[in-house]
Amino acid sequence: MSHTHPLLTTLFKTVGMLLYVPLMFSCLEDDGDEVPETPIFGEGSFSTEELNTLQQTLNLQATPFNYANVTLPEHYLETEALEVDNTPANNAIKDMGATLGRVLFYDKNLSANNTISCASCHQQNAGFSDPDKLSRGLNGETTRRNSMSLINSRFYEAERFLWDERAATLEEQVLLPIQDHIEMGMDLAELEAKLQGLDYYPILFTHAFGTPEISSDRIAKSLSQFVRSIVSTDSKFDRALKDAGVTFVDEDVPKLTLLSEQENLGREIFYNGYKGATCSYCHGGAMNVNDEAKNNGLDLVYSDNGKGEITGRDSDMALFKVPALRNVALTAPYMHDGRFATLMEVVNHYSDNVQQHPNINFRLTTLDVEDTHGPVMRLNLTRSEKEALVAFLHTLTDDTITTEEKWSDPFKN
Repeated sequence: MSHTHPLLTTLFKTVGMLLYVPLMFSCLEDDGDEVPETPIFGEGSFSTEELNTLQQTLNLQATPFNYANVTLPEHYLETEALEVDNTPANNAIKDMGATLGRVLFYDKNLSANNTISCASCHQQNAGFSDPDKLSRGLNGETTRRNSMSLINSRFYEAERFLWDERAATLEEQVLLPIQDHIEMGMDLAELEAKLQGLDYYPILFTHAFGTPEISSDRIAKSLSQFVRSIVSTDSKFDRALKDAGVTFVDEDVPKLTLLSEQENLGREIFYNGYKGATCSYCHGGAMNVNDEAKNNGLDLVYSDNGKGEITGRDSDMALFKVPALRNVALTAPYMHDGRFATLMEVVNHYSDNVQQHPNINFRLTTLDVEDTHGPVMRLNLTRSEKEALVAFLHTLTDDTITTEEKWSDPFKN
């Protein structure tokens, strides 16, 4: 029987464990088949060796940009931004995940002939939209619709994406252009193998997900993290609300001192029902987004029936997703088909030219009663009122969106 003192027994056990831990890790390091996982994937920094490999192709630094911990302004929080956030529980934004997403977003290797990237049709200097009426794909063919801005995609509560809302989530949406035969023309299995052969991706995937495995699921998740990180919070309108201490923007907002008289009149038209205007019903709150497809009376008869082509329901014919308006002054041309070249043309439509389509949204009718189809509304805004509304829309421009390096092209060539 041992008579070792209890304190000595505890000491021996502690020393034994201390000796075992480094021995265990040294065994892992010696095993050439073992790939050490990042302790907390999605965070951390690149090693010097990894950075040397990455910087042969990419303008990346050892520590990634902050994508995950962005502070939203009070007027976002007061308008329930967090409640409408469509970020899924299994794909929270991580710095390394969004960094990988940024590289994928700008990489033309995602197209079959290495000529088109996501950024080809969602350009940073155009508010992550396409300045062309219709986008051009890998063989020069044009797409059917204008490319919608990606700003504030995180706050589409209903989660459905694309003009016809055929994508149920952002994770689903980001893979569709890659596979589209006009846009990028890639098979996902072939894409996985292609990216595996590029030396920067195993490093990026390891830091984003813990292992170097490349899969379409991981591609979708990282692209979605990057897109959700593109949030506008520093427009002139944001600064005016902050200066006034205003957190609720839809009704009874006093004149904002940082806005001009013209811009304040435009804000009143947009938010407060001036002359019956209903802009904020479809583009309301601080994020200027909406969660339902609508018909806005562009035509009596449509050649493109939007959501109705997906569902086949008569009530969905000629309904289209309502885009966010942040940086709208930079995202011309406008509408699903890019028919309007300027914001003044858009305002003229809503003031004077809304058409009596059977599925016209009730907010654009004189009855203003849901599920009714009364006569369309004619606001008959004066020229100065139209100019004021356009001036207000310009206050939604956030220059950080177009200039921040963390959303820019990381490729050296």
